[in-house]
Amino acid sequence: MFGTVFLFIGLAACAFAAVRRREEVRLFLWLGTWSAMYGGRLLAESPAVVDVLPQWIQFRVPFVWTVIVYLVVPVATLAWLELSIGRVRVFLKAVLFLSAFIGAAGIVIFVTTGSRDKLLSYNNLLAAVALLVLLVVVLVPQLSRKFLVLPNRAVVVAGILVFALQGMYYNLARALHYQTSQVPVSLGFAALLFSFGYVAVRTLRANERRLTSIEKELEVARQIQASILPSGNPELKNLRVVAAYCPMEAVAGDFYEFIAVDENRTGILVADVSGHGVPAALIAAMIKVAMQSVMHCAHDPGEVLRELNRILSPQLRAQLVSAAYLWLDTENRVASYSAAGHPPLLHWREGKLERIESNGVLFGVLPEPDYPVCAVDIKPGDRFLLYTDGVIEPENTRGVPFGDSQFEQVIRVNRSRPGSELLQQVLSEIRQWQPTTLDQKDDITLIFVDIVL
Repeated sequence: MFGTVFLFIGLAACAFAAVRRREEVRLFLWLGTWSAMYGGRLLAESPAVVDVLPQWIQFRVPFVWTVIVYLVVPVATLAWLELSIGRVRVFLKAVLFLSAFIGAAGIVIFVTTGSRDKLLSYNNLLAAVALLVLLVVVLVPQLSRKFLVLPNRAVVVAGILVFALQGMYYNLARALHYQTSQVPVSLGFAALLFSFGYVAVRTLRANERRLTSIEKELEVARQIQASILPSGNPELKNLRVVAAYCPMEAVAGDFYEFIAVDENRTGILVADVSGHGVPAALIAAMIKVAMQSVMHCAHDPGEVLRELNRILSPQLRAQLVSAAYLWLDTENRVASYSAAGHPPLLHWREGKLERIESNGVLFGVLPEPDYPVCAVDIKPGDRFLLYTDGVIEPENTRGVPFGDSQFEQVIRVNRSRPGSELLQQVLSEIRQWQPTTLDQKDDITLIFVDIVL
């Protein structure tokens, strides 16, 4: 009966761990394996169970029993490792290594010689030493707080005490040749298993509450980040501007901004912060604030980037930022462009696609870098494309990136489409290029500007 119950509990716990597939459920996996092995050993020791098995399975029962007996200590150690920190964790790793070595050697000896007990005494001695050390750590409050992660110490203390006392009683009785039942030992193991299960459930619930809290905070961060991005495409005389922003996570490190000085003149900034998630998003928010300080020089891309670098560099720490700034003056029919370690500006004119690279160093590398400016005459029908490297980095099943050539080919093939349709076509091509089984690996920002003089 106990064998069946422990086997069922173990399989159920393993199934739960397999379904969740998260780091915090590994304790369920090791507890489930431990319980299933203990139950399997009890069933293998029951003549009533073995007698009803098919002959070919009966023949393998001694091997199964040997494997379980020798490997149960490593599995139990893995369960304890999930709750340990510091020096106790180092001790348990040593126990894991020794028990795995003894277990593997014991199984090999059984297969080659048929002897099951050759190394069993060493295995039991190692288990007893490990249990004694853990018993001391659990019972001493200062040690348990220092070396164990326990949401409820009292439950574990009760479980390990019952298990240890029952184990000592059973082994002492066998040493003195007294007849005793397996039932007390099974009850002791049940108490230990229950205490571990209780800790696992409490830990899982605490982690889920923490994750829920983090998700709520990320949602607030996402809303805040959305508020610092342009609420829509600017409506400008002689210009048609469309933009797409596809973050990899809830919050992202890409940023773009429109600076509409008047109906004929506007600046467009695109920036890409290294890394992802909240740290990158915080720096992106800093760029939004820093942009307020460069309004006076919006007509000079080189000066805009120099000022942004001066403001941001002290705050970037180990992170870097690439950026590109395009100034458009439709009244004088001229565009000025400069970049800081950013992918090139693409300029489509009369059937030709030109790559404009006017790059300085990334923000955060040098205190006072120089950012060269490239001036381009603009004509009706011209199209400018600004983007971050999340557009060209996605890889297909063969590990080949989407790349500049594929991106430019999509632009050429769809050159007659309006900017909004072309933008959606580019995003669709990227999704088709990347396997559906893979998540987006970088933030994507695309801005298309059509000149309609």
